[in-house]
Amino acid sequence: GAMGNEYKDNAYIYIGNLNRELTEGDILTVFSEYGVPVDVILSRDENTGESQGFAYLKYEDQRSTILAVDNLNGFKIGGRALKIDHTFYRPKR
Repeated sequence: GAMGNEYKDNAYIYIGNLNRELTEGDILTVFSEYGVPVDVILSRDENTGESQGFAYLKYEDQRSTILAVDNLNGFKIGGRALKIDHTFYRPKR
């Protein structure tokens, strides 16, 4: 596709519409098919620890993000079609 350079240095992707039963490990298993994940942040409720249904994942190689977005957007896990996109994510660490 027509990828702009604005994502060139950002190897994070946004993963939405996740089945709330899925863990970080489940996400890594699916996404490691397209590259080497080096960070995954599953958004959890601060009080209950339950998944909020979206996550951010960083790949070692930014090219992997393009493969993952192209191949996994709309992919169904646990009955839900994933929404995946490039994102400007800055970890709050």
